[in-house]
Amino acid sequence: MPISLYMDEHVPRAITVALRIRGVDVIAAQEDKAVGFSDTKLLDRAADLKRVLFTHDDDLLAEATRRQEAGIFFCGVIYAHPLRTSIGACINDLEIIAQAGEPEDLANRVEFLPL
Repeated sequence: MPISLYMDEHVPRAITVALRIRGVDVIAAQEDKAVGFSDTKLLDRAADLKRVLFTHDDDLLAEATRRQEAGIFFCGVIYAHPLRTSIGACINDLEIIAQAGEPEDLANRVEFLPL
């Protein structure tokens, strides 16, 4: 089963659109009316939808680490620093992860881009 993605509100729309064109199942926080959600609530929402959260937000890394240490389930976080990873590289790497991976591969984990 492919990995479904949930895009943080800070992710450029071009990434979401390109992934959809490539057949990746993606929901953006804006479409889900989740703009302005706290990091905790955003990770909870992604988990409710059984989706891995993709973000450029450093603060989400702290929340993911807190959950790992406390044993609180989340579906996974994929992080890319916006100044160190191009939009094209994000699209390519996210497509690989979504198409080749299984949801349990990223459960309770943080993956960093580029691969």
